[in-house]
Amino acid sequence: MRTTRPAMLLTAVLLALVLAAPAAAQTAPPAGFVSLFNGKDFAGWKVPEGDNGHWKVVDGVIDYDAQSEAPGDKNLWSAAEYGDFVLRLEWRIKETPYINPNVPIIRVDGTHKKGPDGKEIRLAVPDSDSGVYVRGSSRAQINMWAWPIGSGEVYGYRMDAKMPPEVRAGVTPKANADRDIGQWNEFEITMKGDRLTVVLNGVTVLDNARLPEVPARGPLALQHHGQMKNGVWTGPPSLVQFRNISIKELK
Repeated sequence: MRTTRPAMLLTAVLLALVLAAPAAAQTAPPAGFVSLFNGKDFAGWKVPEGDNGHWKVVDGVIDYDAQSEAPGDKNLWSAAEYGDFVLRLEWRIKETPYINPNVPIIRVDGTHKKGPDGKEIRLAVPDSDSGVYVRGSSRAQINMWAWPIGSGEVYGYRMDAKMPPEVRAGVTPKANADRDIGQWNEFEITMKGDRLTVVLNGVTVLDNARLPEVPARGPLALQHHGQMKNGVWTGPPSLVQFRNISIKELK
């Protein structure tokens, strides 16, 4: 039977609507996990005082524009504290309007590659920057950015020259598992004692990395980064979104 032109047009319109429809922002947490974000408001979170709506919930996701007006800490903190846990969350970088001129080439041991003049080689990379603080510590931050090394590293430990070489190597991603800018990524972050494992999009990028002197317990935070002056970004901003945040505490 021949399909009529009106029927073909209707089919095309319906298909376009299906493809354009956004995926469900929130799904039920996995068995054994407790949801930390309800997709509607910031229940269970502490919005920075004086933020003025820059941390917000849009279409079922946490959305941030990196322009919090809070005079102090601008990060979004969990109300509860956690010790040992498995944390799952989805995140994406919305755009990368800032060209970061100082991105190093990071070796697998966490050090930076140098040129024949002995100076570190630096790359210019379109960049945005955020992360997840664990145990209330900005030093114990799992990075989300656009660097070639990939997301998942713990910058505060990798860059600490006082740390043993094996610690700095341990917090350096073993692979770049990031999806393209604008696409959703999935983190699974496991903390047991002073050991951290990070799985990004199904790839283990940190495996049982040691974080010496990390606090035994503390809140989580979604990181603010960057600022704008006279309409121009002066550093990589946290133009990010988060959804499907859930946690399983380990006994």
